[in-house]
Amino acid sequence: MSGTDAADGAARDPGARAAQLAANLARVEQRIADACAAAGRDREEVTLVVVTKTYPAADVRLLAGLGVREVAENRDQEAAAKAQETADLPLSWHFVGQLQTNKARSVVRYADHVHSVDRLRLVDALSSAATAAGRRIGCLVQVALDAGESAGARGERGGVAPGAVPEVADAIASAAGLRLDGLMTVAPLAGAYAGQPRAAFDRLREISSRLRATHPAATMVSAGMSQDLEEAVAAGATHVRVGTAVLGVRPGLR
Repeated sequence: MSGTDAADGAARDPGARAAQLAANLARVEQRIADACAAAGRDREEVTLVVVTKTYPAADVRLLAGLGVREVAENRDQEAAAKAQETADLPLSWHFVGQLQTNKARSVVRYADHVHSVDRLRLVDALSSAATAAGRRIGCLVQVALDAGESAGARGERGGVAPGAVPEVADAIASAAGLRLDGLMTVAPLAGAYAGQPRAAFDRLREISSRLRATHPAATMVSAGMSQDLEEAVAAGATHVRVGTAVLGVRPGLR
C-alpha cells in the first residue's frame, strides 16, 4: 500500500487502517524481539521510533492508540503541522532529516530529539532557538560512514566524517538549551561500507564507545531502518527508525 492509498484508506475506514497498522507493528515488534534475543540483549534496550513521513496525522493517532510513543519526521513543514494536530497525544517527536539552520526555530518547538546534527552552525542555531523557547533538546551527531575518516568530509545524505565527531559533540555538550544524547547513522549507499549495514553499524558502535569515554551520558545509538534493523540491533543500536515496515510503502517506492 502506498502512502496515498494508506491515507485514503484511513479516511474511508479507520478501523481497517488501525487493524493493518496493528498487524504491521506486531511484525516489527517481533523482529526487534527476535533480533534482541539473537544478540543476547533485553528487548527493553531497543526503542522503536516510527517514522511517519508522508502519512497523515490520522495514522499518528492510530499508532498512538496502539501504544506508539516515539514518532519521527524528516521535513519540518510536515512535522510542524502534524505535531500541532496531535499535540493532545503523549508523543515524543524525533527530527531525523537534514536540517537547515533557518528551520531550527520551528523544529525546537515540537522536537524532543534532533538526530541529524552535523555542523557547528546548526549547533549554534539550535542552541539559540532552544534557549529562546525555554526548551532543552536532545541532539545526536549524525555520522557519515560514506565520507571516509577526514574531519572535513561530509556524507551524501548529511552527516560528518568520524574524525569530526568529537568537535561537534563537544559543541553540543557545551551549548545552552541542548543535550548531547549520542550518535546517529544511516547505512551508506556508497564508500567502503556500501551494502554492508552490519559493518557500518559496528563502526558506529566503535565511534560511540570512544565518545562515551569523554561524554558518558551520550548513550543513544540511532541506527537501522525497516530493511536493516536486525543488523543494527546486533551492533548495539538503542533506537531503530522504522517507517515502511509499519506504515506501508511510500509513493514512488513501489
